[in-house]
Amino acid sequence: MVSNCSGLHSDVPLAVVEEILLNLPAHQVVRVCRLVCHEWKELVDSAAHWRERCRREGIQPCDASRPPDDWRLFYFLTKKRRNLLKNPKAEDELQGWQIVQNGGNCWVIEENIKPFPDGTVTKCFVTSYRLCLKEQLIDLKKEGYSDAFMDQVQPHIKISDWYADCASEYKICVKLLDQMKETICAFQPEKVGFQQWNDEPWCQMTHVFKDYGRGVRFIRFTHGGNDTQSWAGWYK
Repeated sequence: MVSNCSGLHSDVPLAVVEEILLNLPAHQVVRVCRLVCHEWKELVDSAAHWRERCRREGIQPCDASRPPDDWRLFYFLTKKRRNLLKNPKAEDELQGWQIVQNGGNCWVIEENIKPFPDGTVTKCFVTSYRLCLKEQLIDLKKEGYSDAFMDQVQPHIKISDWYADCASEYKICVKLLDQMKETICAFQPEKVGFQQWNDEPWCQMTHVFKDYGRGVRFIRFTHGGNDTQSWAGWYK
């Protein structure tokens, strides 16, 4: 219930209340403090509050000339932004991944032969002759994205995958799924082929899902490849 706290004005200036709110967790401010009284609700709902919170936490738009229409939404979306894939850098061998196809000598983990662009990744998943595919199914609700949030906000979903090669083919397929795990939309480019023993650096495959509609509850991420020469061994 929202009460009238105008009587507090003489004891606690709103500027002090604002400073207190800025030092509390954002979710607590929205779920609890906002309901205390009309004045607190106005503070929490103001763009100035969320703009200042973003400034203090170093959260700023990529293009300063185009500020967000909704600073509160911008704040929460930015805080939620993270890699939803488990074990994306092969640090825990193949944990977190479901093997779909394991052709040739099967999947294996190796140290990078070619240095990764920013030096943060030292290992990689390596395919063999015949097709090797692995996947993850991401449950968005378990990751903190409620049904209402996905349907109303429809945040951009960015796909980013790095690959390097030695005489092989690279494949990727990412699908946004509904509650019954039926496909709503998908990203499945043509497979990428490489010349034998090329010296090309790491390549990046990216895609952003936008305006995909209501009902997205899961993401299925599948990628892999195979050696085009059918030689025994492993090829990135």
